[in-house]
Amino acid sequence: MFDAFTKVVSQADARGEFISNDQIDALMSMVSESNKRMDAVNRITGNASAIVTNAARALFAEQPQLIQPGGNAYTSRRMAACLRDMEIILRYVTYAVFSGDASVLNDRCLNGLRETYVALGTPGASVATGVQKMKEAAIAIANDRNGITPGDCSALMSEISSYFDMASNAIA
Repeated sequence: MFDAFTKVVSQADARGEFISNDQIDALMSMVSESNKRMDAVNRITGNASAIVTNAARALFAEQPQLIQPGGNAYTSRRMAACLRDMEIILRYVTYAVFSGDASVLNDRCLNGLRETYVALGTPGASVATGVQKMKEAAIAIANDRNGITPGDCSALMSEISSYFDMASNAIA
């Protein structure tokens, strides 16, 4: 797992090249936007329980068969496992947002997750829908203009959105 800086240096070193002006500009932009990034991570982390719970409620309202007898989230043990998985995915999304790099999300969370769900008989499409519901809630919370660093957050919100989409696509 590399942060954005280490990744740029490592790639340049592997090619035996200097870091390009474009790469330096991109890293400078990331630094200048770091307070917004921290605000977004803090907001998502501070509201993680509500994000997961509300996403699960919305998912089960749309797909009630999941919580009915025989459903994948039926029984408290299975429901707890479902909520735990959603929380883990959300946690790794925040790591990716914090570092500005998706490798931690891919390497430590998503790698092999689809295969695990297939082996367990868990409907990946339902999990992906839950992840999208978390995305909607997280973006709404992170993009709230009250009490955060002023400025345009559209690029950061797009980045955050892409991490949730990456998770959804890896599962479905």
